[in-house]
Amino acid sequence: MKRIGPLYSLLAGLVIAIGFATTALAQAAAPAASTAAPPSSVATAELKEGAAKAPTADTLKAGDPSGTVTGTIIDVPVSDPKAGLTLPDMANQIGQNKIGINFTWTLLCGFLVMFMQAGFAMVEAGLCRVKNSNHTYMMNFFVYGCGLLAYWLIGFAIQMGGAGGNANLGGLSPLATEHAFTLFGKTWGMFGGSGMFLAGHTYDVGVMVIFLFQMVFMDTALTIVTGACAERWKFLTFAVSSVLMGAFTYPLFANWAWGAGWLAQLGSNLGLGKGYADFAGSGVVHAVGGLSALAVALIVGPRIGKFNRDGSSNAILGHDISAVLIGCFILAFGWFGFNPGSTLGASANGNLRIGSVAVNTMLAGCTGTFGAILYMWILKGKPDASMSGNGLLAGLVAITAPSGFVSPTSSAIIGLIAGVLVCMSVAFVENVLKVDDPVGAISVHGANGLWGVLAVGLFADGTSNYGGSWNGVAGSVTGLFYGDASQLAAQLVGISTLLGFVFTFSFALNLALEFFMGHRVSAESEVAGLDLPEMGQLGYPEFLFAKEPDIFVTHSREFAVA
Repeated sequence: MKRIGPLYSLLAGLVIAIGFATTALAQAAAPAASTAAPPSSVATAELKEGAAKAPTADTLKAGDPSGTVTGTIIDVPVSDPKAGLTLPDMANQIGQNKIGINFTWTLLCGFLVMFMQAGFAMVEAGLCRVKNSNHTYMMNFFVYGCGLLAYWLIGFAIQMGGAGGNANLGGLSPLATEHAFTLFGKTWGMFGGSGMFLAGHTYDVGVMVIFLFQMVFMDTALTIVTGACAERWKFLTFAVSSVLMGAFTYPLFANWAWGAGWLAQLGSNLGLGKGYADFAGSGVVHAVGGLSALAVALIVGPRIGKFNRDGSSNAILGHDISAVLIGCFILAFGWFGFNPGSTLGASANGNLRIGSVAVNTMLAGCTGTFGAILYMWILKGKPDASMSGNGLLAGLVAITAPSGFVSPTSSAIIGLIAGVLVCMSVAFVENVLKVDDPVGAISVHGANGLWGVLAVGLFADGTSNYGGSWNGVAGSVTGLFYGDASQLAAQLVGISTLLGFVFTFSFALNLALEFFMGHRVSAESEVAGLDLPEMGQLGYPEFLFAKEPDIFVTHSREFAVA
């Protein structure tokens, strides 16, 4: 018995020790268990408490002049009324707010770009003679319909059919078909395949937003051609040419630059910077429009009386400089949709840089105006109003591609160079190339569109951060002056493509139209003015037309070509 007593004591001690150990383990495990528990119950309790403190119906009925009780927790929709407001409800609302802000921003900027059509119409008509005003205005009016129809039918699918993945606009997942080829083990996109008629799976809210925004960009490119070919272009041929450009020429290059095409892949496939970078379209919109304008103007030929037998040129003055300068201001206003809107959002992914983009746009337009005025003042002894307007537009065109990547100082330099460049280019196009461009569209948009593309490769300072990458390559776009020569190489490939493909393709398409339809009105119609022969109505029926110099009324084709 004496031996059994100690045994019982030992067993009792073990039981007590095991009990203490179990209690200690339970206490140690308790915090871990509470940490692992889902936080939704705590969050839900806090949300319920917040909802209980929300403004009452009586408070809201009393009015809210200070704006402190409108828009609170009670405005967040709940998925299950029985459960009340939950953390997932709040998260969904935050996500929808982000996309809603970006939708609204992008649409509003698209509306601004659409208004630029009015500016183009005023500039082009004002720089043309009054006898062609109705015809010029109508080309600018109808190009919108031609472009929209072609882009809706096929152009949008070619450009953006494989451009899905944009987080700003909800992913754009339906745009997932990019036709590509493989070369040297790398895949190179060529054209998209989703989005024709905006039907089927592309009947999607995000797709609608990007369609509208990209459509007005495309239409800007189309209307550039109407200015260069004004006062002698058949209205029917103009319409067909615009449809072809909206369906094929513009969408193809835009796909390569913006729609998952091969130019954008130069960085990921070949290590050339971040691939071809064109923030808002100096190349995609303006150079495509300007080079297409050059191609058509070469085929159409100069206006009767523009060039003498010895090749010298005659000035053919427009009828309304006030319309020109007001139109330039409208275009400058619309450009605040063009450039800042190209972030495709105002929330997340570095989109707060919209303020920087807007200031860059404003500065380049300012210095572009100064550049043109000073150049013409020095050259001619007087500032030239029409070239001053073109200087403003040239600065805006040039900053369009680099606006999202450069500093204000660089923007001012880019714009100043553009203002001088447009004056020199106008003289070169007229006196060396012997191309008649009534409004200077080839120089404003073509020459300065190319300059804008080049400027990215020089002045991009590496401070932009749109989600941490550009064209799928990590990091920010950085040009030669800030340490990345390879980005300049990518930009030069883009310029070569614009000159080699876009110009050649536009020339070939319009040469075919020349064969089947003819581009130019008759000499009789051109001398009389296109308003009555082409449109059936004078733009200004109460104006008394002054007799033009004899050189402008001869029917000899000797005077219609250089």
